[in-house]
Amino acid sequence: MIIIGVCALQSLFGQIDKNSQPNVVLIIADDIGWGDIGFYGNTDVKTPNIDALAASSLVFNNMYLTTSSCSPSRCSLISGRYPHNTGAPELHDPLPADQVMFPEILRNKGYYTALSGKNHMGNAVKKAFELISLGKGPGAEEDWLSILQNRPKEKPFFMWFASHDAHRDWQFDQHGTMYNPDGIKVPPMMFDGPQTRKDVTGYYHEISRLDHYVGEVVGELKRQGIYEDTYIIFMSDNGSPFPRNKARLYDSGIKSPFIVHGPQIGIARDSSLVSAIDIAPTILEIAGLPAIDNRIQGKSFLGTMQGREHATRDFVFAEHNWHVFQAYERMVRFGDWVYIRNGFPNRQNLAGESTKMFPAGEELWTSYEQGATNANQEDVFLKPRPAEELFNVSSDPFQFTNLVNDQNNQKILSYLRSVLTTWIKETGDSRPENPTPDRDDIEGKRLPLKWSKGEKPGAQFNAHQINQPGPILKKQYDQQNQK
Repeated sequence: MIIIGVCALQSLFGQIDKNSQPNVVLIIADDIGWGDIGFYGNTDVKTPNIDALAASSLVFNNMYLTTSSCSPSRCSLISGRYPHNTGAPELHDPLPADQVMFPEILRNKGYYTALSGKNHMGNAVKKAFELISLGKGPGAEEDWLSILQNRPKEKPFFMWFASHDAHRDWQFDQHGTMYNPDGIKVPPMMFDGPQTRKDVTGYYHEISRLDHYVGEVVGELKRQGIYEDTYIIFMSDNGSPFPRNKARLYDSGIKSPFIVHGPQIGIARDSSLVSAIDIAPTILEIAGLPAIDNRIQGKSFLGTMQGREHATRDFVFAEHNWHVFQAYERMVRFGDWVYIRNGFPNRQNLAGESTKMFPAGEELWTSYEQGATNANQEDVFLKPRPAEELFNVSSDPFQFTNLVNDQNNQKILSYLRSVLTTWIKETGDSRPENPTPDRDDIEGKRLPLKWSKGEKPGAQFNAHQINQPGPILKKQYDQQNQK
C-alpha cells in the first residue's frame, strides 16, 4: 500500500484525539458492483463526483461484503456481525431488537444520527436513529442536503445515506446520464445482445444519478466548512443486479467499492483484505469508542487507514443464503485465493436477476435455449454444480476457471477447506435441514404453492447469540491449529 502524505499529516496534526467525535457520512449504494465506478476502471459509466472524491481518498480494492443480498448485507453492516449471527441471514428478515447496532452506540454517546433512504432492516433500527426518512426522489437522495443543513449544530453527526440507486426497476430523470446501448461493453458473464445492452444503460443511468448526489453532499460539507473534518465513506450493499452477479459469492457479487475520505486518511489504493463487518468497529474507533461491545465480530482498520499498521486481517468470509431461491454457500478469500463451498450442489444457483424476469436474464435464457451462449455465460444453468470451487483471482478475475481438481493446488485447497470449516464451527453456522424453499420460478413469477420461510442458517447452534469471529490472522490460526 502506498500512502501519500500520511506521515506529514500526522506530524503536523498529531494523532486523532480519542476524546473528539468527528462527523461521519456513510453513503450506501444499492446493487452497484465494485468495478462499476469510473475510478475503479469502468470507462463506460460517468461518475465524476465519486471519482473526484476517490482521487483525494483512500480507495480499497478488496472490500468484501458478508453477503450479496440487500437486507442481510445491511443488517450485517449495522451490527458488525456475520449474517447467520445477526438472526437476519435471509432476504427480508428484520434485524432482531437484541442485536447490537453501532449507530445506536453513537447516538447514546452524543451523536445526532440520521438514516435517509433505503432501510430494509426492520423496526429495530428506530432506536438507532433520531431521524429516519424514506428519502425523496427516484433514488431517495433528494433530502440528503436538507438533513445536513437542518441537523443540530451543537452535536457531532452520523449520517446513513442509503440510496435506491441502482436498484431495479430503472427510473430516469435529469440527474442521471443517458447512455447509448451501442457504446458500452457487456461483462463477459452476460450475453451481449440488444436487450442486455439497453438494460445495462438503465443501470448506468442510476449510478450516474447517485454520483450527482454524492457531489451535492461533498459540496454541502464544503459550504459548511466541515468537509476536511468529516469522514465520508462510499460503498455498496451487494453486486450488480444481473445474472451471476447479485446474490453470488464471486467478486462480481460480493465485492464492494469502498472509498474513505477524512482527517489523517491518506490518498492511496489499498489492496489489503477488509470485511464489511469491520466497518462498525472502525467507525466506533473514529468516534473514540473502540472495543465498546464484544458482540461486534469485526476488527477496526482505522490504524490501516491512517498508515499506523499493516492490514488487519488475512481472511475474509461471506455467505449466500436464501434470496428468492434456496441457497447455502460459504466463501473464504485468502491472498489471491477464493474457495467456495456449496451445500446444495444439486440445485441451480439462481437469483431473481438471473431468471427471465428482467431483460438481461430473459435474453440470456433465450440465447442459451438457442445454443448461442458460451461457457462463461452458462453458469446459472449448471445442474448439478460443483460442491467446491477454487479460484486464483489474480489470474482469473471473473472466477471462470475452477481449480479444485488441479493437482498443483491441492495444498492451498486443503488449507482453505480447514479455514472455512473452522469459521463455520466457531461462528455457529449450520446448513438448514428444513431450508426456505424457492419463492419464484425461472419466469420470475411467484410459485403457486403456499410459501413460508424455513429454518435459518445457524439456527441449530443459536448462532445469533455467538460472538466468536472465526479466523482473522493467518499466524494466529496456524498457531492454534498446529498438529
